Amino acid sequence: MKKDKKNTEIKKSKDTVVLKIDDVNYRYADAKKDEYVLRNINFEFETGKIYAIRGKSGSGKTTLLSLISGLENKYEGKIYYKDKELKKMNLDNYRSNDIGIVFQSYNLLPHLNAIENIILSMDVSKVKVKDKKGKAIELMESVGLDRNLGKRRVLRLSGGEQQRVAIARSLSYNPDLILADEPTGNLDKDTENDIMNIFKDLAHKDNKCVIIVTHSQNVCDQVDIVYELKKTSK
Repeated sequence: MKKDKKNTEIKKSKDTVVLKIDDVNYRYADAKKDEYVLRNINFEFETGKIYAIRGKSGSGKTTLLSLISGLENKYEGKIYYKDKELKKMNLDNYRSNDIGIVFQSYNLLPHLNAIENIILSMDVSKVKVKDKKGKAIELMESVGLDRNLGKRRVLRLSGGEQQRVAIARSLSYNPDLILADEPTGNLDKDTENDIMNIFKDLAHKDNKCVIIVTHSQNVCDQVDIVYELKKTSK
């Protein structure tokens, strides 16, 4: 693994570390004893910064995201969210309240409109909001979408618009940590830059921690820190 510092020298502060990966190793259940996808991973992620995780196919990028999001917990080592070990947390609550996830394929419900997709996320997280529709419109506007688009079924929106809705949905319960899996992979470069500007604002203005898994050099050029995963030797 390799760590590149971008833009400015980062000063570590224990108070701002939101996620820590401590000597994590992972292999598939049917793999040979020494056949690891991830080996000796040690990363820290702070609020107020945007990170990229990159690597060639098979280097374990998506697997690492699954570990961070609590979808897979059969790994060696420890992962901490705000000094709490992930394996000892209620992972359903963690995914519903503490982290927001943005996917390459958007993962919006096609039979709902944009506003309804965002409200559904509020319902799942059980966040207390008096005016959910108003909050959904506010979130849409925060990512550069006109409120009139909120009434459209998501399949009638462009790829860039759908990804903005997905980002707004991930913010519906105000998580500290945003995880994005190839969020610009289906977008042209101009739209990719628009989406990156949203992520940068979330990190630098709203003090979120944004972690992006990506193949895009353009994305890596715009983040604060790049973590690179290497394929493990067999």
